[in-house]
Amino acid sequence: MLNENIKVIRKSKGLSQEELAIKLNVVRQTVSKWEQGLSVPDSELLVALSEALETPVSTLLGETVTEPEPDSLKVISEKLEVINLQLAQLKAIRQKTLHWLFIALCVVTAAIFAGLLACGSPYLGWDYGDPETAVFGAAFHTFEWFFIRTAPFLLTGSIVGIVLTRKKT
Repeated sequence: MLNENIKVIRKSKGLSQEELAIKLNVVRQTVSKWEQGLSVPDSELLVALSEALETPVSTLLGETVTEPEPDSLKVISEKLEVINLQLAQLKAIRQKTLHWLFIALCVVTAAIFAGLLACGSPYLGWDYGDPETAVFGAAFHTFEWFFIRTAPFLLTGSIVGIVLTRKKT
C-alpha cells in the first residue's frame, strides 16, 4: 500500500522519480524500489518523503489515495511559462553576445584600417628581386586590396549590428 501511495501522490504532484529523488537526496533507483514494493524508506526518509510530497505520513502509510485529476490547463500553462522564461534568457544571452561581437568587429576593422594608413603601403618600396620579399609583398598587397574594398561594408554592417542588438530599456 505504501508503494502505491508514493507512486500516486508523486504523479499527482507532477514529479518524476528523478525529481523526487533529488528532493530527498537519494538516487532515482531508490524511489523506484519504493514504488515497486522492493524496499521501504526508513523513518527519517518517510518524514522527508511526506514533506517533499506535502502529504501526511498517515496518508502515505495507510489511507488509500485516489489519483486526483490534475488541472491540465494549469499544469500546461506553468510548464509553458518555464519554457518561455528559459527561451527569453537564451535570447538575451544570444543578443548580448552578438552585440559584443559586432563591437569587436568594428574595433578590429578600425584598427586594421588605422594600421594600413600608418604603414602607407610600404610594399611599393620593397626590393622584389628577393624571392621572400616578393612573396610577402604580393601577399600584403592582396590583403590590403581586399581589405580596402571590404572594410566599408564590414564597418557599416558592424555599426548596424551594434544598433540592432543594443539592449532596449
